[in-house]
Amino acid sequence: MALRHRRGDIEVTNASIAVDLVTKKTYEENVFLFVPNLIGYTRVILAAVSLHFMSYHPKYCTVAYIISALLDAVDGWAARAKGQSSKFGAVLDMVTDRCATSCLLCYLTSAYPEYALVFQFLIALDFSSHYMHMYSSLATGNSSHKTVQSSVSRILSLYYSSVSISHHAPTCARSHLPDFLFIICAGNELFFVALYLIKWVHTPIGLGYHPSLPFAAVLAHLTWPELVALLSFPICALKNVINVVQLWKGSKILVSIDLLERAEKHFEAEKKKEKLGKA
Repeated sequence: MALRHRRGDIEVTNASIAVDLVTKKTYEENVFLFVPNLIGYTRVILAAVSLHFMSYHPKYCTVAYIISALLDAVDGWAARAKGQSSKFGAVLDMVTDRCATSCLLCYLTSAYPEYALVFQFLIALDFSSHYMHMYSSLATGNSSHKTVQSSVSRILSLYYSSVSISHHAPTCARSHLPDFLFIICAGNELFFVALYLIKWVHTPIGLGYHPSLPFAAVLAHLTWPELVALLSFPICALKNVINVVQLWKGSKILVSIDLLERAEKHFEAEKKKEKLGKA
């Protein structure tokens, strides 16, 4: 039996043969040991270290978390430089991102119990939108979840097409646009990290007090995490708008596939009835 075969218009892989191939190691390259994937494992370890220190050592926690997030850009560069892009690496990146952010949001639910429902909603939206988008991309035969046509969604096309620093993206998915994907993801993470640090940093940065300035009294008492949170909040809001769009578009694509499959089954059933009637 072949490893890959076509099912309709989509090329699929035989899972049983694929697992045997990896288990027996009858291949020339070890994808698990690709340089970008080794960087991905490092990201997982750093995220775990960050989680360990999260409740009692904000400096260690923040440093480990930020380095883990920044390595997300490095592994994409390494994948392209060494020709080691892989589906495993792309999914490893996505899972690491989702889990690290969710762990931080879980902590924020205890730090800000009055906003626990908001953080729980953000976790659910983040996971559901990415899963729906990934599954719909696979169902439509795309080689990467970052391949989004503008006819499907202009917002997602712009978001995913600018991948000059991104995660294991194929060459065909890149453009010369500014890297909105990295900027938006970084700004989103920065907002949550700032919320975390607000609970630990209480010294105002002293922006200067002048009664004629708008919101002068508020600015005079801002700490630097509060300032970072204010500046990064619009990016975080935009990221979650994109998540909503991603969830909605993915849902529509999957529903359209369901309708097509049901129509095909109905057509086949009608043909069988006609044959039986003629017989």
